[in-house]
Amino acid sequence: MSGKEQANLLLFNKWDTRKIEIGDIGLQKVISLKPSVIPITFGRHEHQRLKKSEVNIVERLANKLMHFGKRYAKNTGRMGGKKAKSLNVLKTAFEIIHLETSKNPLEVFVKAVENASPNEDTTRIVYGGVVYHVSVDVAPLRRVDLALRFIAEGVRESTYSNPQAIEEALARELVLASNNEMASHAIKKKNEQERVAMASR
Repeated sequence: MSGKEQANLLLFNKWDTRKIEIGDIGLQKVISLKPSVIPITFGRHEHQRLKKSEVNIVERLANKLMHFGKRYAKNTGRMGGKKAKSLNVLKTAFEIIHLETSKNPLEVFVKAVENASPNEDTTRIVYGGVVYHVSVDVAPLRRVDLALRFIAEGVRESTYSNPQAIEEALARELVLASNNEMASHAIKKKNEQERVAMASR
């Protein structure tokens, strides 16, 4: 495939990734908008350090939605390992976002990731047998990881014991996060994490 043909690829045969601008300079190198029709890399990056920064950001959210949870039913996803189902959820959610906002849903999604990515976190250090929590800056790649996790968690929580479709919940979460509204679960989690980090300075 030539470079020109690759550049003309539209996500889900509909959305153009070339005109999307990433406003946060710190995230420009770790948010990949590589042109592809169906964003699947089959985990080729798995054993290579920091290679996930080259994976399309849409595929990374699809992977987060597939999270199977741990012990508790509320956190246990129903799409564990179901990549096709996860991508179909994203495809439908993007259609809903376009109907609601008349914007390219990728633009809304990237803005949501920028707004939901925390700048500060805390880490534990032991000094003289005493544990202290100290505020630290968050690496750009981890900022994106946390933002995607917060978005996926918010979608799972809002659809738990709720007749609302997951596609509608995802579209609502992305629109709210892109507008930096406190009704968004991702924005709440980000602000809470930064507040705790600020108290630990």
